[in-house]
Amino acid sequence: MPSVAEKPASLASLTSIFPLTSPVPTPQNNPNLLTPADVLREEDLLRNPESFRAWWTAIHNARDAYSAQAKLENPPTDLSSEEASLLGPLASQSSRLSLQRLTYLYESALSNFGGSFKLWKSYLQMRLFYVCGKQKVKKRAGGRKKYPDMKDALAEEKEDLEEWEGGLDPVLGWEEWKSLVATFERALMWLPKMPRIWLMYISLFFHPKCPPVLSYAHARRTFDRALRTLPPSLHHRLWVRYLLWASSRPLTSTIAVFRRYLQVDPSLTEHYTNLLLNPPPGNDPRPLEAAKLLLGLARKAGRGDYVSPEGKSGFQLLTDWMQVVEKHAEAVGLDVDETLASNMTIDSSLPDAKSQPVVVDGKVVRIGGPGHTPPVDDQAATAYDEDVDPSSSRRLNVEHIVQKDGLEVYKDQAGRLWTGLATYWINRAEFDRAKETFEAGISSVLTIRDFTQIFDAYAEFSESIISSFMQELEGGGDEEDEDKEDIEQELDARMKDFEELMDRRPFLVNDVIIRRNPNDVQEWEKRVALWGDDDEKVAATYEQALITINPRRATAFLPRLFVNFAKFYEEGGTSGSAEKDIVNARKVFERASKVPFRSVDDLAEIWCEWAEMELRNENYDDAIRVMQRATAIPKNSKISYHDNSLPVQARLFKSLKLWSFYVDLEESLGTVDTAKQVYDKILELKIANAQVIVNYANFLEEGEYWEESFKVYERGVELFTFPVSFEIWNIYLSKFIKRFGGTKLERARDLCEQALEKCPPKSCKPIFLLYARLEEDHGLAKRSMNILERATREVADDDKFELFTIYIAKATENYGLPATRPIYEKALEVLPDRQTAEMCLRYAALERKLGEIDRARAIYAHASQFCDPRTNPGFWDEWKTFEIETGSEDTFREMLRLKRGVQAQFNTEASYLAAQTVAAKLGSGSTAGRPEEAAIPGDAMAQVESINGPSFVSATTTALAPPKAANGDAEAVADPGNVDEIHISDDDDDM
Repeated sequence: MPSVAEKPASLASLTSIFPLTSPVPTPQNNPNLLTPADVLREEDLLRNPESFRAWWTAIHNARDAYSAQAKLENPPTDLSSEEASLLGPLASQSSRLSLQRLTYLYESALSNFGGSFKLWKSYLQMRLFYVCGKQKVKKRAGGRKKYPDMKDALAEEKEDLEEWEGGLDPVLGWEEWKSLVATFERALMWLPKMPRIWLMYISLFFHPKCPPVLSYAHARRTFDRALRTLPPSLHHRLWVRYLLWASSRPLTSTIAVFRRYLQVDPSLTEHYTNLLLNPPPGNDPRPLEAAKLLLGLARKAGRGDYVSPEGKSGFQLLTDWMQVVEKHAEAVGLDVDETLASNMTIDSSLPDAKSQPVVVDGKVVRIGGPGHTPPVDDQAATAYDEDVDPSSSRRLNVEHIVQKDGLEVYKDQAGRLWTGLATYWINRAEFDRAKETFEAGISSVLTIRDFTQIFDAYAEFSESIISSFMQELEGGGDEEDEDKEDIEQELDARMKDFEELMDRRPFLVNDVIIRRNPNDVQEWEKRVALWGDDDEKVAATYEQALITINPRRATAFLPRLFVNFAKFYEEGGTSGSAEKDIVNARKVFERASKVPFRSVDDLAEIWCEWAEMELRNENYDDAIRVMQRATAIPKNSKISYHDNSLPVQARLFKSLKLWSFYVDLEESLGTVDTAKQVYDKILELKIANAQVIVNYANFLEEGEYWEESFKVYERGVELFTFPVSFEIWNIYLSKFIKRFGGTKLERARDLCEQALEKCPPKSCKPIFLLYARLEEDHGLAKRSMNILERATREVADDDKFELFTIYIAKATENYGLPATRPIYEKALEVLPDRQTAEMCLRYAALERKLGEIDRARAIYAHASQFCDPRTNPGFWDEWKTFEIETGSEDTFREMLRLKRGVQAQFNTEASYLAAQTVAAKLGSGSTAGRPEEAAIPGDAMAQVESINGPSFVSATTTALAPPKAANGDAEAVADPGNVDEIHISDDDDDM
């Protein structure tokens, strides 16, 4: 180690090292190129100059030897760390000598094998190593597409760009950099169609130490040469590197390269717009070009000619365009005067003054823009539009574009478009134009969502203007008094406008809803309510509503709008302070009577309300005349009420609602004759219902026109059939019997027979009872019984049990208990099974009351076949009580036997499940495994029944232990809790 530090090498001394490979080193110009150890190799190569293997082996042996030597070599001590970093891989003398020796070998081999791709690739990699440094090896993840989209390919290629460790300084090693480029050029001269060599060459331009002379203009020309040389199928690999290179260069280069590529593949337009808006440092953005590109994409997406790689819809692209316009308002759009002039030009243009296709008969033509080449498919291209031409410097008419491409296409997004347009004017400091834009948006949107969006932005804009004026007043202490007065006046005007805007909000919301559906009657009523006591505005609103609403499409309650309008005049305005104007109210009703409503009831409501208005003002004669006019019968009265092809005015005379109001009016104000005339007209038109018949008859009864009222009932039963006529018959017969009693018995009988003649079985029970009551009160009891007997045959099955009950009661009352036996027997034959058991119980009670125990027992036995012990335990309880009280052991056994037989008869799965369900609902004590009834504590007979089975057994086997007597003899004694127990001896069990 030297004792004194060596001085650092000068720039000239470092530069004098180069060039190393230019000219190509040979033994003639570099005596240190060969060593005695290389003599054998050289002789072998001279003997076999055409052997590729010999050359390849010699080259690789030399490379391996130099690599091993470099690993063993220590860092140079004659250079500082800064100087070593400048020289990079050529910092040591041995590395420089290795470069020269390897260059000599490769050049010698290439003189014999100039078309060898393998040799050239190895040579270029070696030269890249000594100039660019050691290349970092990146691990690539699998699963990548072979031919990805350009957007994905750019992202992947950016991650896979070559990275080097070290590298030769471009100033010191300029000669080596130039020699390397010359070597690549020679390789491409030999192998111009090899894409790998082009890619290796291109990678040189991405090196951070690449000289600017090479990485800018020379790189662009190299990319262009590669695209011209290689076939189109390989252009994708080149364009990825080309676009990445252009993205990192000045914006002018970026624009030139991307414009060329977008002519081939427009899918990268969105990425290009991001570069224009966010350029590399030192470059100004190009918002106008970006806005035109985004506008073109939005229009194409709207037509379906473009699919965004990022999945954006046409509206999202238009929103991106709006954001660019809002942010760069000055650079993109026209000012107010230019916008107005452009709008006038557009409005004055003739409809046929449209641009023609740029391709006519396959020839290129020029219309207001640069020429266009015909498409490949020879189809006519779209007309030239300067708004989407990025090469044009003309700014955009933002208002026209928003109206044409936004509001006319995306009507459901009107709120965002109007607020964006207003924001554009705000950013241009055109506050009056922004206010006009807000007002235009509010007055044109159709949804509450859009209105809220615009209104909130409008309010925020107004608040910001007011706050700016207030801040200016607070901070402007040195301003002149006149300026302050102007600011205060402007502030007052802005404050007034803001307050009016807040006050107008309910009206504006109502306007939005009415614009969405101008036939919404309820919203028009709300608008009237918003005006409060302003009679002029209320009247104007009613008038506007009646003009605007289409009666055939109106919502419900359209007649109420006319009625409320008429009441407005009738009551003297909303506050009632003005004089009543009946004349105008009548005009409103007259106007309403000619409106083609959707239903006749709507028109009838108008006429009824008109008459009620006349009544409220005590114009009774006018009310009658109004109803007479409304109910006027035309010559052709056979018009169908439900014929919707006819106007409602032609069908009004058949409106029962209208006639009912008219007849009420005549009953109250007219005479009996006029009311009768109205009722008769209703009946003639055949629009009456049962209520009208009853009302007509009641009206005549109040005037004591009894026979005429009965005639009305007669007409009613002729007009209607059952079940409607049943109600009329019921009222008619009741009124007739109440009026005449037994004085006109034959007529009453005839009426009852007429009522029963066509009466269905389900409705005839009340008439039969009324008929029987008539005979019982005013006729013969025998006829009454015959009527009841007839009723048991003709009424519905559901009513027969009740009628038999009444029949039996009347027979008992008139003839005594024995006379009811035939009735009971007939009932048992006629009634359904579920009612037969109940009737049998009543019959048995009758026989028991008469002392006929055997007949009663026979009736119980007959009824048992209908009673399942699990679902009808009450019957068996009653029979058991009967046997305990009146029977013997034999009869009790017979009862139990029948019970078991009936249980076996009903013991099917379905009936068993039904029994379980009913028992659960009724809380029965029966269980699935034990069909007999559970024993009741204190009931000895029940205990006897439950002993070891359902039959009688010997008393010695009972579950009850016999009590011991006082003398020690065991006797079977009865339970003292049941004094009615039947004593069964042991001798009887042996029978």
